[in-house]
Amino acid sequence: MKLLDNINEILPVILDNSSRCEEIGMVPKENVELLKQAGFFRALQPKAYGGLELPFPEYAACIARLAEACASTAWACGLLANHSHAIGLFSVQLQEEIWGKNPDALVSSSVAPLGKWEPVEGGIRLSGTFGWSSGCDHADWAVLGYMGKNNMGQAGPCFAVVPRSDYEILEDWDTMALRGTGSKSLRLKDVFVPDYRTESLFGLNFGLTRGYKSHSGDIFYTPFSPVFSIGFAAVALGIARRFAHLFTEKTRARTRAYSGAKEINNAPAQMYLAESTNQIKSVQLLLENDWREMMDRASQQSLPSPDDVLNWRCQQAYAIKALIEAVSRLSLASGGNAWFASNEMQRLFRDIRITGSHAQTDYAIASQTYGRHLLGLGMDAKFY
Repeated sequence: MKLLDNINEILPVILDNSSRCEEIGMVPKENVELLKQAGFFRALQPKAYGGLELPFPEYAACIARLAEACASTAWACGLLANHSHAIGLFSVQLQEEIWGKNPDALVSSSVAPLGKWEPVEGGIRLSGTFGWSSGCDHADWAVLGYMGKNNMGQAGPCFAVVPRSDYEILEDWDTMALRGTGSKSLRLKDVFVPDYRTESLFGLNFGLTRGYKSHSGDIFYTPFSPVFSIGFAAVALGIARRFAHLFTEKTRARTRAYSGAKEINNAPAQMYLAESTNQIKSVQLLLENDWREMMDRASQQSLPSPDDVLNWRCQQAYAIKALIEAVSRLSLASGGNAWFASNEMQRLFRDIRITGSHAQTDYAIASQTYGRHLLGLGMDAKFY
């Protein structure tokens, strides 16, 4: 996997920059430039614009590896790379507008349908404040959500794509976790968005968009939602692997303060490490199987079944839940100095906790949705 090899080469710099990433509240420009040079942002971009159209397992492996060095960089830049898949499903006119003159153009997003809109001739007028736009400082365009009408004429989530000149970035990102993602809010006021720059979530998930089949690559036969979600669990996996590594090294060298005992001989430490390691390995196998299944369905160049899509989402959320448990177990056994601000372990603990808080990764919701499906009940729009 050439891209993964490229990622491994720059990983020491990404790791060195991880504290600074958190301090400045955004991914450092150096990280973004290194990832551009490595070809990371080309991962899911159409080949027609110089992209790689990587299989999903390879793309996810790169994100997990990045997250071992800096979770914030992996999260934000993983999404910047991910949006190329979605844009490949929008109209060819929009694709040309974004990549025709600048194939390196990046796209951030705020997809929750919170925008205020009104239909006008040739498009819509969009206003509002759109939060959680990870990596927006490095993006040239943004995908923004509003509750419009789907391809069946029903009310439903829709997306509008707007250029950087149409919105203001608000300096409002101040969190306890994934601080370096720079997931700031974007503010628009009465911006005209032409029809060709809009699509519905329904259309993106059911092959009904203007740009569906505009590219022959297999990855563009997978709906928006499962692809959009890949990076969340991959980031959690990378964090957990890194924490287990640090715990192992710490335990080998640690002497308990009050007794002078060598922690390496402490049975609970050994057992915690074994259990968390097994949990992390099991989750990795689960996720890798899902990513392979996604590519298998894509290679058939037909949309996956609802059973597949709901199962993938639920298992991703379950994987993150299990990874949080694995890290929490090790964190409790890491001693007080693991909580010094200079200790990487406390940042990893904070970062993995928030990976389970995204609307797409909320296990309580994902399990309800999948459970209803298994019982033959219809979809409930409240559970998303």
